[in-house]
Amino acid sequence: MNKSYRPVIGLEVHVELATKTKMFCGCCAFHFGVKPNIQTCPTCLGLPGALPIANKEAIKATVALGLAFGCKVNLFSKFDRKHYFYPDLPKGYQISQYDTPLCVEGVWDKEGVKTVRIRRVHLEEDTGKLIHTIVNGKKVSLVDFNRSGVPLLELVTEPDFRNSEEVSAFLKEVQRIVRYLGISSADMEKGSMRLEANISLSKDNQSETEEINLPDYKVEIKNINSFRFLDKAINSEINRQEVLITKGIKIFQETRGFNEATGNTISLRGKEEAKDYRYFPEPDIPPIQFTKEEIEEINKSLPELPGNKQKRFEEKFKISAYYSAILTSIPSLARYFEEAVNLGEKEGLSATLIADIIVNKKLNEKYPEPGALIIKLRQLSRVEFSGEEEVGETVDKIIFLEEKAVRDFRQGKGQVTGFLLGKVQKELKGKGDPKVIMRILIAKLKG
Repeated sequence: MNKSYRPVIGLEVHVELATKTKMFCGCCAFHFGVKPNIQTCPTCLGLPGALPIANKEAIKATVALGLAFGCKVNLFSKFDRKHYFYPDLPKGYQISQYDTPLCVEGVWDKEGVKTVRIRRVHLEEDTGKLIHTIVNGKKVSLVDFNRSGVPLLELVTEPDFRNSEEVSAFLKEVQRIVRYLGISSADMEKGSMRLEANISLSKDNQSETEEINLPDYKVEIKNINSFRFLDKAINSEINRQEVLITKGIKIFQETRGFNEATGNTISLRGKEEAKDYRYFPEPDIPPIQFTKEEIEEINKSLPELPGNKQKRFEEKFKISAYYSAILTSIPSLARYFEEAVNLGEKEGLSATLIADIIVNKKLNEKYPEPGALIIKLRQLSRVEFSGEEEVGETVDKIIFLEEKAVRDFRQGKGQVTGFLLGKVQKELKGKGDPKVIMRILIAKLKG
């Protein structure tokens, strides 16, 4: 990346909500792997005379995510019609939200290092799914409307990201919070969480603390549906724009896709603006009105969020940030760990030992019966730890292999010790005493 330019990236994150029924009708909302077009009705097919009824659970789930990101909830909200014409949109418009979304003005802060402003969290209906295939030797595009009308939450950020690493970290946190709230599986590979990134380049004549000058264009990268392709898609578009700007070629606002085979983004169509969608209030659905008491009730029902749980694990159980991040990555794994700690205390097993065993032995995330869990912990506690000589040799090997982490430690980033500890334990196949490893590791890193 040419240091003369600074990427400006904003995100639109779409999450399919795991409600039993669709957003505006009674059809089953679970569509993955289901035979095409068997979960439809006049409402989700957009047939004349069919009237929508809003899904209350989807509305509450959207408000819950907004509150989890510190958003303000609008006491008055409404649905709007967003007009555009595409084969997977049976009505010729999508029921969405425009000027009064459910949630606005949130924030996500990553340990004081990265702050991302949340512009809005709103609710809409998903479209049908296009299936490109070959029939009788001819390329055709078919439409499966099972997905049409499924509740779709959209979280929109301000353009606060500067690289793909920041985008990935934020998206993983969104996925983690969504799973803790229990409102979606947020599985990108199955399409229940999808990302659209708006990317442009700004002349980098500001310091990091100055507000960046926003360019007069943005290019939207559509439907990034896996973490595997996220870095490639974003970096490919940044490089493409840099080449064009360097050549003095003006970049126009457009929507592009990512071609996995070539590793490049490809033009799909000109990017629309809000005025092109001809928004107007949805006349068939009454506005949504909340009381402050209703919002407070939803707020009180929120579980302990993963960031808070991770911090609590580190402080209460004295485990590393590396272990804590893994143990809080999935709600069931966090519950398993706490249950193991509670049972392990009666057996004289430390929380640090249990964390090490769970992380490095990759135990089943589901609970065994309490009695069976105690037996398992007893068995695991009898593991004979490697001697200090073997630990020292393994530490030397990891220090040699992980040059960047070692360099980071010597530059003051002490949190990398958790990462290095995990590498040593993996090499020792879980037979290293964490306290002994850490003592030897610190001594060698400082030596």
